[in-house]
Amino acid sequence: MIHAILAILLGYIIGSIPTGYLIVKAKTGQDIRTVGSGSTGATNVKRVLGKKWFFIVMLLDAIKGAFPVVVAQLFLTSYAQYGLTPVLAAVFVLIGHSKSLFLGFTGGKSVASGVGTILALNPFVGLSVAVIWGIITWVSKYVSLGSIIALALSPFLMWAFKQPLGYIAYCALGAVYIIWLHRENIKRLVKGEENKVRE
Repeated sequence: MIHAILAILLGYIIGSIPTGYLIVKAKTGQDIRTVGSGSTGATNVKRVLGKKWFFIVMLLDAIKGAFPVVVAQLFLTSYAQYGLTPVLAAVFVLIGHSKSLFLGFTGGKSVASGVGTILALNPFVGLSVAVIWGIITWVSKYVSLGSIIALALSPFLMWAFKQPLGYIAYCALGAVYIIWLHRENIKRLVKGEENKVRE
């Protein structure tokens, strides 16, 4: 039980580190939450700092997502046969990123962090999700559409790679949560009002 609690705390605290907020604050003095969509994620950072920082924040958020899961896999091994502690760490990374302890429970939409958690659970599935995201985003020019579709496919990919039921359930619940965080994006996509990444 101690391992499960530690996994939750580690996932939430590391997930709460507001990468995009800190970088924009350090470089411009601005609060990223007052810009564009108000999200602290890479897409909103791009509006302030450009494409280079979009990729840097994405990478850092993915590392942030993977780190607690890897620690849980290596050191917090209670109920390891069910994948419980890594999954708990992963779940609370998503919650931490979107409801940051350090930003009054505001944050981003947990896409890059979510992909990082999946990479840590299974690198092949994580890379598949990242490639799907990249292709759909490139073709459609909508980051949000790429994110929604790639994450929606993640539980099926976990199943196809014969991963533990806990990993499949995590991807399914994580996808639902991240899609819910994109509900305003979905409304704009339906209306044809969503911002394109290469505009």
